[in-house]
Amino acid sequence: MTGKALALILVLAAAIAGGSLYYLQVYAYYDEVTDEEAGGVTLVANAIGKPVKIVYDDFQAIDSDSSPLRFRACFSVRNSLGMLTENFRVYDDPVPNMAPSWFDCFDAKALGAALEEGTAVAFMGEENIHYGFDRVVAVFPDGRGFSWHQINHCGEVVFDGNPAPEGCPPVPEGLQ
Repeated sequence: MTGKALALILVLAAAIAGGSLYYLQVYAYYDEVTDEEAGGVTLVANAIGKPVKIVYDDFQAIDSDSSPLRFRACFSVRNSLGMLTENFRVYDDPVPNMAPSWFDCFDAKALGAALEEGTAVAFMGEENIHYGFDRVVAVFPDGRGFSWHQINHCGEVVFDGNPAPEGCPPVPEGLQ
């Protein structure tokens, strides 16, 4: 009887630990954020090389203090895709990150496929929004917009423990 009781205790402990781990990864560290908290939707203008706010509606976003990579946003854009590509910096090699399943407006697989096919265009939203991470904004011709953070070349090098390459901003104190 003690063997069965010990096995039951171990199985229950493993189930509780597994459930807790799942909850922490998928739900606990994410917070819904407003467009003001997220800084709105910006794109880097070709003319000035700085991010400027664009007109958008229906903003939904999640973020986390635990990692800059956890930011995701969905919205609709009023400007045409032609106007955006003419006036704002296109982002090379966009790779959208998966979002938790409960944040169902953001489908990274479908978005990634559309970017590869050319049916959506990615723009630089803001370079180094957090050191080593860019905010990327993708827009479909029908006005659907999505945003996420993606590690940039400075971040890849510095987070591997190497000095920042030429052309990168100075590394903040806490990352050295």
